[in-house]
Amino acid sequence: MPNIKIFSGSSHRELSHKIADRLGMELGKVVTKKFSNQETCVEIGESVRGEDVYIVQSGCGEINDNLMELLIMINACKIASASRVTAVIPCFPYARQDKKDKVGSRAPISAKLVANMLSVSGADHIITMDLHASQIQGFFDIPVDNLYAEPAVLKWIKENIPEWKNCTIVSPDAGGAKRVTSIADRLNVDFALIHKERKKANEVDRMVLVGDVTDRVAILVDDMADTCGTVCHAADKLISAGATKVYAILTHGIFSGPAISRINNACFEAVVVTNTIPQEEKMKSCSKIQVIDISMILAEAIRRTHNGESVSYLFSHVPL
Repeated sequence: MPNIKIFSGSSHRELSHKIADRLGMELGKVVTKKFSNQETCVEIGESVRGEDVYIVQSGCGEINDNLMELLIMINACKIASASRVTAVIPCFPYARQDKKDKVGSRAPISAKLVANMLSVSGADHIITMDLHASQIQGFFDIPVDNLYAEPAVLKWIKENIPEWKNCTIVSPDAGGAKRVTSIADRLNVDFALIHKERKKANEVDRMVLVGDVTDRVAILVDDMADTCGTVCHAADKLISAGATKVYAILTHGIFSGPAISRINNACFEAVVVTNTIPQEEKMKSCSKIQVIDISMILAEAIRRTHNGESVSYLFSHVPL
């Protein structure tokens, strides 16, 4: 593919390599290091003048360092005369801080701040996946392609859950109802949702199941799981409501703090995540975690963007 360069940040090199392999390309040369005072230094090791540049950096690991590294890489390419710079951010950082709650009216809207930082650094286009709230696209004045893991999730369900025709798709909170109804409609099965009340962030107080899961396989679907308190509580609730098996399918498996021990102690058949965030280390300590590869969706989005083709095909199909 002429006039295109793909660079990888240090957050998820394996995904970047898979994307480059899929496109039949090599990753561009870039050196990222830290000075002794912990400032980030980035050196682009090849010419990007007049090129269509894609920088792959996910919002995981050392999030603030990786975000800063991405901003510096975008800026480095921009002032080296790249014709267009696209930030490929599989897991968008700070996506949960997208509004002011009724309670903490002095809370920041950090997702908007990140959007401004990306724009100011020189990004011309953003490609991301399963934003926590799709309105975050409106925080930008540049084009944002919010891709969906849904087609890959549907494929996984049909290939790996023999009883999928007798299942219920469950949302662990009211916010994910739209995502769940879309999957349930595509599979032609029922859906349910769990209403939860939080006293404070990362702690769930009580849960109420709305819908029927008796004698059925329950599939919990959400966009991300951090400490896994919600999904593990939800799994217990579903088993006590008569579900035969419980699966969890999550786009971004952040799994921080006590998440792994909670999953190991919970009654899941499998916890399925995509590789928007590296999962190798977590899979070693938890046999229930399985990974769906979404590198081909991102690679195809890059190819279509570069060639000026429509990306909307990827909203309902997995590229072969």
